[in-house]
Amino acid sequence: MSVVRERSVAVAATVARVALGLLWLHEGYVKYHAGFGRSDILLVVGSTANNPRVPHFYTLFTNDVLGRFPGLFGFVVPLIEVGLGVALVLGILTPVAAAVSVLQLCSYWFADQLITQYPIMVALSAAVLAFGSAASVYSVTAVVLRRRRDASSRARGERQRSIVDAIALGRRPRAVR
Repeated sequence: MSVVRERSVAVAATVARVALGLLWLHEGYVKYHAGFGRSDILLVVGSTANNPRVPHFYTLFTNDVLGRFPGLFGFVVPLIEVGLGVALVLGILTPVAAAVSVLQLCSYWFADQLITQYPIMVALSAAVLAFGSAASVYSVTAVVLRRRRDASSRARGERQRSIVDAIALGRRPRAVR
């Protein structure tokens, strides 16, 4: 693949990643702003109880897990959404964030809680997963890894120079770690 094409793919994948992150930030913001909490989780539990469009395993999950800890999940759901948004916008653990995004969206679908942007968000999540390395080229993770690699290279170069200098000065080189 040509350099231009690689960069184009990286830019497109990054745009998809950031767009998905912004959509998640919006979801979390709306929930926090609306006071999402315990009662909203209980509404989901109630709406899945006798809904024929909700798979049986998910009804069991909502009753036995969400229904037992509605206050916790009322706090955690928007937190997950905001966390996904931040991670995706910044490009932190991009493939993991995209996979969690798909799982979260599937959870909403299983609960029959569909809104217009969820199919778009699943498509963006799939694109970010499919082009994970390209979606991570322009990211905080890439910057950190580059700096780490550069620091390691500099340290390795300095150790090699100190060995050469010691030999040139007729001294015994220190042990290299």
